[in-house]
Amino acid sequence: MINSRIIMMVVLISGLFLASCGGKKRYAELQMQHQDLTERYQQSQIELAESRTKVKNLEELLEIERKNNASLREALQRLQGTLDMSINQNTQGNVNISKLVDEINASNRYIQHLVNTKNKSDSLNLVLTNNLTRSLSREELRDVDVKVLKGVVYISLSDNMLYRSGSYEISARAGETLSKIAKIIQDYREYDVLIEGNTDTDPISQKNIRNNWDLSVLRASSVVQALQTQYGVDPRRLTAGGRGEYNPVADNTTPDGKARNRRTQIIITPKLDQFMELIDKAPEASTEANAIDPQEETPAVTEF
Repeated sequence: MINSRIIMMVVLISGLFLASCGGKKRYAELQMQHQDLTERYQQSQIELAESRTKVKNLEELLEIERKNNASLREALQRLQGTLDMSINQNTQGNVNISKLVDEINASNRYIQHLVNTKNKSDSLNLVLTNNLTRSLSREELRDVDVKVLKGVVYISLSDNMLYRSGSYEISARAGETLSKIAKIIQDYREYDVLIEGNTDTDPISQKNIRNNWDLSVLRASSVVQALQTQYGVDPRRLTAGGRGEYNPVADNTTPDGKARNRRTQIIITPKLDQFMELIDKAPEASTEANAIDPQEETPAVTEF
């Protein structure tokens, strides 16, 4: 009888021990699962914030383009109003209405041609910006700011990333970022590139550098030469310039403001000579009115 009780107690204790061991193992597994889910949640929050930032930038670009297109449409409407007014005022006069209509129609086609050309240029700028942004890493985007303003692409690089401290020599850290920017520049060969150096208001005290004007130009020149010699960009497309401390984007009385002002901008623009050539090619009613029907599609757009 006593032996039976002892055996039952041993069996009961053994069961409790095994249950305890199994519970601890299950608890450890649940802890690991909880930690894994927490890490995934945190990563998804980071990715969501990045996506929202990109969406906001694209929405800002889209709003700018909508305003630009609205201005061009207003110009087209004003010209149409001029046509209507001319017809009303000269119905009883000696003006050759037919010739006037031909001239206005030719001008309408030309303005539409300019609108289409600008829209194409704006679209190219947007694609250029998106391609560059996607090619940069999250860490690089902290030191690189890409914007499109009035049809011009601005790539702003911080001096901490681009140059050695207190120098105009390009740092090794900047090489990979410059190579990505150079790739975009090479893909858009019909664009000119201006490199513009900017500084804060702190005076420079380096040998052979007289002031911030000198420093800003030397830094711009360093980037130009790197793009040419290391990445094969055609030097005829490049221009180096410096604005010293006289083009600030922030308050120079704070460390953060000075850091934002110490920057080098890579400014990518359509070639001005091609644009001016397009402007000079105003249509003549006597030839174009006969060659192009007003109902036909707009002529092919010149890419620039």
